[in-house]
Amino acid sequence: MEPAAAMSRSPCSIISPASLSTAPLLPARLAVRPRRRAPAFVAPSPSGRPLVARRAAAGDKVEAETPIEKRFPPFPTVMDINQIRDILPHRFPFLLVDRVIDYKPGEYAVAIKNVTINDNFFPGHFPERPIMPGVLMVEAMAQVGGIVMLQPEVGGSRENFFFAGMDKVRFRKPVIAGDTLIMRMTLIKLQKRFGIAKMEGKAYVGADLVCEGEFLMATGSE
Repeated sequence: MEPAAAMSRSPCSIISPASLSTAPLLPARLAVRPRRRAPAFVAPSPSGRPLVARRAAAGDKVEAETPIEKRFPPFPTVMDINQIRDILPHRFPFLLVDRVIDYKPGEYAVAIKNVTINDNFFPGHFPERPIMPGVLMVEAMAQVGGIVMLQPEVGGSRENFFFAGMDKVRFRKPVIAGDTLIMRMTLIKLQKRFGIAKMEGKAYVGADLVCEGEFLMATGSE
């Protein structure tokens, strides 16, 4: 047998590129498809949609969920209660500002009032449903306005200020025990000669607007 003939019948004979181009293709249904990687875990959710757990790749660091008590930073302190007492003439049980968290001299102040079940108005308003009275929300906002009014930048006397009037006051949502009332008072117009100022006030619990209105404030000694 000639070597050339034996090579032509050998199963290891070399296939030319031309013969590959004319070879029949496999039908689409028989073609080899890439296998999909199955999810690590599939479980039903309350809504009926499947929940697929994420498969951690090698070397990935699985971070533990931050406890809820560590997720929310505390309010900043621009003025503490002692500094507030140095400015406002109010005292217990009518000092309704606990902390100033933002302040721009002559322009605005933002302060908080922690509403607790120990506040002296809750036993009567109301025993079965503790809601902060709207008039006290307005009073608390006026006291924040007083912090702006009694500063030297506004020409305040640091002796007394008076709540002269209010307009367009609206109560949007009730404030209950356990809420933190966040109040912003912004100076709109000031008449230094007469010691009269017009202020815009807004109060929030979280991101919800609970009260808003316009306030007229006056400064001066008794």
